[in-house]
Amino acid sequence: MEPVEINAGRYYLRQLRADDRIDDRPSILEAFTDPISLRWISHRITDLAGAGDYVAMRARQWADDERCSWAVADQNTGELLGEVGLKDLNLDAGFAAAACWAAPRHRNRGVVSDGLAAALRFGAGALGLTRVEYLFQDGNESSRRVAEKCGFAYDRTVDQCGAKVHVWTRSLV
Repeated sequence: MEPVEINAGRYYLRQLRADDRIDDRPSILEAFTDPISLRWISHRITDLAGAGDYVAMRARQWADDERCSWAVADQNTGELLGEVGLKDLNLDAGFAAAACWAAPRHRNRGVVSDGLAAALRFGAGALGLTRVEYLFQDGNESSRRVAEKCGFAYDRTVDQCGAKVHVWTRSLV
């Protein structure tokens, strides 16, 4: 599938980039080395080359219909503020899982909840998704707030590698 851009009101959603016009790698590196992010995000990026690999991985996932992933960007500057996505896509079953993070300086400003809400609308309208799960670890209050703002409802708690993970679900029909 080809990446699409989405107007999300205060923000716009676009593909992650590392080119001569927009370079998201420094913001990705900053986010993935932040102590709060390190607590909740399992993917590790330690240098600009790793951030470039991350951008390339997201492009491959779009092309392979595995994941739709967007940079949540500032409308005026194009600056990367965070990332939202629909992963574990199963278009035949109408299912995906939500994923998101915010750059440290842009947390608690609605970046992720606005971006994820737009991604969910795309998932329902363009992809035909009917159900999306959002998983986050016990204690991740920011993710709980995003889940609530985006209309997810608590479903269950599971154990993943010794950590309590909350599963919230949203029906898109």
